[in-house]
Amino acid sequence: MKRAIFPGTFDPFTIGHASVVERALTFMDEIIIGIGINENKNSYFPMEKRMQMIQNLYKKNPRIRVLAYDCLTIDFAQEVDAGFIVRGIRTVKDFEYEETIADINRKLAGIETILLFTEPELTCVSSTIVRELLAYNKDITPFIPKGMVVDD
Repeated sequence: MKRAIFPGTFDPFTIGHASVVERALTFMDEIIIGIGINENKNSYFPMEKRMQMIQNLYKKNPRIRVLAYDCLTIDFAQEVDAGFIVRGIRTVKDFEYEETIADINRKLAGIETILLFTEPELTCVSSTIVRELLAYNKDITPFIPKGMVVDD
């Protein structure tokens, strides 16, 4: 079975994230969306709310699981027996960062990273932008997956 983790803070989960998951499902048997716990980040949504929003979105898809983790991403991948890490790339800056991390993960744990480039129309979408829109009471529905309920 080909299992991958898709790690991130997902604060909140966007249409860009959903695109990565859907595309990864075309070549993976199972995707585990791993929500990393980072005490140094000020989250807009609490962990439980982020998990609930994503679980509700994918509740009818048995090939997708949502788990939280509080360790190195490679340790989490090994805990859930995932041989791959899937990451989305929006910019050259993202690529340079992800390439370095992928090299380290391969050296430390033998885990391969698969980088999926964002569709051009989604490159402007980020959790940071969506959080800012939320802070100013703007409509975020164009930037989150259809069916996702975001009420804080």
